Amino acid sequence: MTTVPGLGLGTSGNDDPDQCADSVATALKIGYRHIDTAQMYDNEAAVGDGIAQSDVPREDIFLATKVHPSNLGYEDVHESVAASLDRLGLDTIDLLYVHWPTQAYDPEATLRAFDELYEAGTIDHVGVSNFTAPLVEEARDILAAPIVANQIEVHPLLGPREPLFSTCRDHDIDIVGYAPFCRGDALDDPTVQAVAERHNTSPAQVCLAWLASHDVAAIPKATGRAHIAENARAAELELTDEDIEQLDTIDRRYRRFDPDGSPWEK
Repeated sequence: MTTVPGLGLGTSGNDDPDQCADSVATALKIGYRHIDTAQMYDNEAAVGDGIAQSDVPREDIFLATKVHPSNLGYEDVHESVAASLDRLGLDTIDLLYVHWPTQAYDPEATLRAFDELYEAGTIDHVGVSNFTAPLVEEARDILAAPIVANQIEVHPLLGPREPLFSTCRDHDIDIVGYAPFCRGDALDDPTVQAVAERHNTSPAQVCLAWLASHDVAAIPKATGRAHIAENARAAELELTDEDIEQLDTIDRRYRRFDPDGSPWEK
């Protein structure tokens, strides 16, 4: 990783305001420094409340949010990001993503707005999410600001995604993996469970350690303190080369989030 912290707290689906704020404050207390949200999640205000409740200095927190696909028109990007900042109670956003390259996404207009926010200092970094390798290349050609991250679905049931992984790494773009447990399906996979048994650990920690072995920053969703802490302890697990090869070659390949029906290999 060059810019994005290796483990973050995902907040997708955490739409109970009190619970979400408590999860963010708890994660920061435990040691997380990367918090991920989005306009689409409808919880930016709660995330901001959790940050405000924390004793961690703002400059030590890496806050990422994403522009809703319907807000990707040029003017809407500016207006919606201003609204996001207001909800978050922050002056700047560390990493702003294009959430999906769909709906109102227009490469020239959308990315021009992102460049302007970057130049103004409103955002520290530009990111893309759910971009294929060709879309990453297209965005790089348009943007003046560097792309620091591509947030995509990554878990053992999807495997290392080529040529996308290589494209990102060739351009020093961090890969941020969401849904690292495949909404729980990966935790029930026999290979994942076998690796967990060999290391006397949990399937969740195996999934997170597998992402780390591929230099992917994980943003697992967790609400309770126990799960938040369990995910953090995955950093202590060192998989063997054999473990990684077995997890890489699980004979099951599918995506949980695929609105356009695009092939997972891309």
